[in-house]
Amino acid sequence: MEQHGTRPAQYGPRRSRAALPPQGRGGAAAGRPVGRPAGPRAGGGPARAATGRQTGRPGPAAAREADARRTMPNPRLTGLGSGLFCAAVMVVLGYLDALLLGASLTVYGVLFVPVCLLTAVWVRRGDLLTAPVVVPIAFAVGLVTVAESGDGGLGGRLMGIVTALATEAGWLYGGTLVAGSTVIVRRIRLMRRRRAAARNRPPE
Repeated sequence: MEQHGTRPAQYGPRRSRAALPPQGRGGAAAGRPVGRPAGPRAGGGPARAATGRQTGRPGPAAAREADARRTMPNPRLTGLGSGLFCAAVMVVLGYLDALLLGASLTVYGVLFVPVCLLTAVWVRRGDLLTAPVVVPIAFAVGLVTVAESGDGGLGGRLMGIVTALATEAGWLYGGTLVAGSTVIVRRIRLMRRRRAAARNRPPE
């Protein structure tokens, strides 16, 4: 008998075509970027604002305030330095008062108040409590240049200083009060800054 050559049937699943890369696919798959997660774009408004808050960059108002502080004189005096500064300034002002205005005690007292303010502002943080102590001493030292000398001797000079202290006690108390109030305000601000820094410090 004649046998016809027939191919045996191939069983099993047929091989599928190799998967094409996303670039070779048509339609919406070709235009969609690969590996980019869905969601808000990186660098958007909220994310950028959050990043700015985390980095702690100062805003425009803080930058302007920092520039103004850098342009203004801001020395820091020790306790001894603040006393020497206040005494030296009052002696110089007393000499000018004696030369130009005839040793007016009222003018001397008026000039004493802003000197007390500068002393309390420029003293460093660790020596804040020394400012209200040194300003009355500086007031008494500066009185040597404007107080009446009497007969010209040492006793007359001391009597003139005591008399000036008694008659100008209002300016003395006023300048000391200004220095003390400034120190208290600076102390309160320093304590608030320390509390805020401790509150914002990350836990260890």
